[in-house]
Amino acid sequence: MATIENKGRRDILLGAAAVAATLASDTAFSATDHSNHNMHNHQSNANEEIINAALDCVKTGLACNDHCISLLKDGDTTIVNCMDILAESLAMCTALSQMASYQSSHLPELAKLCISVCEDCEKECRKHEKKHAACKACADSCNDCIKACKKIVA
Repeated sequence: MATIENKGRRDILLGAAAVAATLASDTAFSATDHSNHNMHNHQSNANEEIINAALDCVKTGLACNDHCISLLKDGDTTIVNCMDILAESLAMCTALSQMASYQSSHLPELAKLCISVCEDCEKECRKHEKKHAACKACADSCNDCIKACKKIVA
């Protein structure tokens, strides 16, 4: 049963990684030379900071999840709660990065919710940060995302 549950989580996380990769490639494309294009209708995304913070949260969260899976395989179940909270954070930060890239009018509401989700993830990861560098990186990334969200909410 645990194998099926882990497979489901991996599928969700792989989906989140695919979304993050797509967003990152869109960002890379927008950074290419467009000197021959008419740019009068284009403007940079005012939400670049929150997009980057959310994508970094996804990236470090995926690395943390991979580390947690390794720990589970070795029999360490102390991080199970962390993985559950992390799954929520990955989903939230993926959605946040998308809504910010769309310049959604709902971004402040979502950012407010993201603060709460990332605070939970950061709190849980901090419990493991002295033993696991991946947990520290995830907690730090959550903190950065919280700061970026607070700028949107203010």
